[in-house]
Amino acid sequence: MSDRTEHTVVIGGSSGIGLATARKLLGPGMKVTITGRNQEKLINAWKSLGGAADKAAFDASKPHEVRQFFDRIGAFDHLVLAASGGKGLGPFETLDLADIGSGIEEKVRPQLSCLQAALPTLNRSGSVTFISAVSAQATMPGIAGIGAINGMLLTVAPILAVELKPLRVNVVAPGVIDTPWWDFLPDEQRQAVFAEYAGKTPVGRIGRAEDVASAIAFLVSNGFMTGQVLTCDGGLRFAA
Repeated sequence: MSDRTEHTVVIGGSSGIGLATARKLLGPGMKVTITGRNQEKLINAWKSLGGAADKAAFDASKPHEVRQFFDRIGAFDHLVLAASGGKGLGPFETLDLADIGSGIEEKVRPQLSCLQAALPTLNRSGSVTFISAVSAQATMPGIAGIGAINGMLLTVAPILAVELKPLRVNVVAPGVIDTPWWDFLPDEQRQAVFAEYAGKTPVGRIGRAEDVASAIAFLVSNGFMTGQVLTCDGGLRFAA
């Protein structure tokens, strides 16, 4: 990064990996704006950052709201795309293939839409970081659908790194991370799932949002990284 104050926009920065990334990046030399569609959750996230970040509430799945946000934000340097989704899990034999389309609408299209709308004001000497998932790289049963969704982001990053040069475009692929993404499971079942994956992972634990935030911060700060997939999964894909 340069000596001047740079500005990072974190889409989906109101919880989980996005919020941890905002916390990691905030400090001397870096201004951060977090976004989220839930106003209450966004305000709570902003308070947890000591009010040090800027905030903006909008729905990244709605193109007109996306365009309005980037029209207002002005010039900035780095874009972190942490919009998430959970569609596509389950055995392929019984998978509702419509969930793959829903997952694209929930996660992939919002990330691409935000990048497209940001291009007029995003510093071409800056960076973009997509957030995918290790499901696009692993071979575990039951993840074909969600793996297909996340695989789109792994595929598009190196293409855009060339097309949008010198803008740096990378992607982080997290493994099993203890974030609110897992809140669809009852607590006891969630802890059992975490214990199972911790036992499979070479590092002996599941990930924390802060682990992934550190990977994202590396890509934001390293001006010689582009077109790369940085997998942050504790080695789970090898064991699985």
